[in-house]
Amino acid sequence: MAGSRSERLLALLQVLRGHRYPVSGSSLADELGISLRTLYRDIASLRAQGAAIEGEAGVGYVLRPGFLLPPMMFSQEEIEALVLGSRWVARSTDAKLSEAAAAALAKITAVLPPALCDAVDETALIIGPRPLVEEKTDIPALRSAIRHERKLEIGYSDEAGAITRRIIWPFGLAYFESVRVVLGWCELRQDFRHFRTDRIASMTEPGERYPKRRAALLAEWRRTMNYT
Repeated sequence: MAGSRSERLLALLQVLRGHRYPVSGSSLADELGISLRTLYRDIASLRAQGAAIEGEAGVGYVLRPGFLLPPMMFSQEEIEALVLGSRWVARSTDAKLSEAAAAALAKITAVLPPALCDAVDETALIIGPRPLVEEKTDIPALRSAIRHERKLEIGYSDEAGAITRRIIWPFGLAYFESVRVVLGWCELRQDFRHFRTDRIASMTEPGERYPKRRAALLAEWRRTMNYT
């Protein structure tokens, strides 16, 4: 298998994640394109780093569920993707999410090898300016309602400025070039509707959970919209 040792170890972890039951060392070695001796050495290295790999030669190996991948195992491309994503979030979302993105990247950077730390600082991938429409909606509160499957009562303005009262079941928040759009089930229309956050004139949470699970609503919305 081509690539650096860290990339090889990462690939081994990913292969182990794909097996629910013990898999033989020879099968793992064949899948990774490495020798059995190298495989045993790599398993010992991962165990030394804290990977919960159970098993032994002649029996097979399995990765215990719940093991978290150490950030130092990220590849160069994955690091660049994380940096680019965090910069996009910092520039394009609300203040709380922006702060969270910066904090997450700082935690990852703190445990990276020096070479990858330099890659974080020196990446040439840049997020350009985006003209967001001005709005007053409490986006963190909106995200919280989505996360906890809570109904929202909103005053929603149409293009002419007329406001209607709606009870919605928010299950998603879409980020477009200049606007944010809430995906929700509207009790007034008894159908899925999309609400621009800059047109939400008021928003309160009645304290009720909506009767369906957020994942089920999202799946139904995808089918309805033929969105994959």
